[in-house]
Amino acid sequence: MNTVPQVGLASLDTVWFQVAGTVCNLACSHCFVSSSPTNHTHEAMSLAEIEPYLKEGARLGVKEYYFTGGEPFLNPEMEAILESTLAFGPATVLTNGLLLPPDRCQRLRAIADKADYSLDFRISLDGYNAETNDPIRGEGTFDRILQGVRALYLEGLNPVITVTEVHDENGSVGGRERFFALVRELGIQKPRLKILPVFRIGAEAERTGAYENWQTLSGADALCGDWSHLQCSNSRMVTDQGVWVCPILVNEPSAKMGEALTDTLVPFPLGHPACWTCHVYGVSCRT
Repeated sequence: MNTVPQVGLASLDTVWFQVAGTVCNLACSHCFVSSSPTNHTHEAMSLAEIEPYLKEGARLGVKEYYFTGGEPFLNPEMEAILESTLAFGPATVLTNGLLLPPDRCQRLRAIADKADYSLDFRISLDGYNAETNDPIRGEGTFDRILQGVRALYLEGLNPVITVTEVHDENGSVGGRERFFALVRELGIQKPRLKILPVFRIGAEAERTGAYENWQTLSGADALCGDWSHLQCSNSRMVTDQGVWVCPILVNEPSAKMGEALTDTLVPFPLGHPACWTCHVYGVSCRT
């Protein structure tokens, strides 16, 4: 009988926050948590809710913090949350780029300038033109995303462009070059690009189908005898409902590990098909 392998937590280096819950101003057709304007599976987190986790993380040796959603900048306290977080460690915001007008980017620059640690941004883009991006992310989003990219860059905040392999050619050599060329057209001479596979859960499962039965892990799949290459060996995800094993599985009840970070310093079974994707593709949600 094949038993489900388990991954131990080697160290808690990274803490994620589902800071906007699952509420988003877009409803991307490949979103693995099915974020949308009407999805309230998880709600936004307030600064008061986040601060205890920052203090707990500091005691546990956390090195960096990530903020995702939904769309983080729908959270009215997002800028205050970043200010507080940057007293504890580096922070990265994963955003769709649509809520980054010049005045907000100026404020973000000011927050970064006075912070003890670095502030970084990742902006999602799924095509190198409107014809390939907009069917996934929504009509008219391509041009608006690029406006957000440029607004950050003009403030000296060069974002990472995060691209999924929702189109087969996105991760190819030619696809990467097309994205690099697109970013350079904005005047950014040193483009930053991150390619991620799609996870066949949430909206993506409805778009292309769920995982096959064979897409599971066994103990024989471990690299060098362990699972330390997986991000769940050194990170956890916080939502308004507690702490989960990773950013991918926040809609899976079995992936909730506790209420506090200290509740989650135990091994986790790699029984979900999404764990197979992380292993096979070497996925790290970190920048």
